[in-house]
Amino acid sequence: MRTFTTDNKTISIFPCSESESPVIYLNTFLDESQKVYETAQATGCSPFTLVSVSDLDWNHDMAPWDSPAAFKKGEPFTGGADDYLRLLMGEIIPRAEKELPGPPAWRGIAGYSLAGLFALYAIYQTDVFSRVGCMSGSLWFPGFKEYIFSHEPKRRPDCIYFSLGDKEAKTRNPVLKTVQENTEEIQDFYQSKGIDTVFQLNPGNHFVQGIERTVAGIQWLLNR
Repeated sequence: MRTFTTDNKTISIFPCSESESPVIYLNTFLDESQKVYETAQATGCSPFTLVSVSDLDWNHDMAPWDSPAAFKKGEPFTGGADDYLRLLMGEIIPRAEKELPGPPAWRGIAGYSLAGLFALYAIYQTDVFSRVGCMSGSLWFPGFKEYIFSHEPKRRPDCIYFSLGDKEAKTRNPVLKTVQENTEEIQDFYQSKGIDTVFQLNPGNHFVQGIERTVAGIQWLLNR
């Protein structure tokens, strides 16, 4: 593993020695990258490079626009995704890929929770990612479903993976309870456009098996 920091964020690179292997960019809440990479190797994932970004200002960097707090004691969302994307495109990706033996076969972007939302948002702002993993994505985010339905990605993605815990929508919170309905509608929307996509329902709520769910999504992207 190699690491560097930029703009107070920590970037960890788990390089693949094979040239022309894909690279997957993973934004993480608590830097789960080591566990994700080790689990991916243990489950026999195809060769790939993992580049993870941690120490994110989560409710700012991952949020496409401002939105009130989703929880009573939560922080509001201050839409900084566009600024963070500029950093990702301008500094993080070029610097990370200098560590690789050659240009990647393709780039994927993946994330859990709000980072899953961000992964999907990213393809509407840049054409560098061709595969998307949205694991337990925060697709309850106000206005996001409508944004997807009314905008075109910068490039047509090769494939998109969605997953959710089967208890995530079972909440009294009026915002969060829309998550499964929204995820299914968004997945249907991409499917209707002929994009290779799947929606996986996992047992449990939002906070269980995040590593395993993340790896399942990455593995699906690698196997397409």
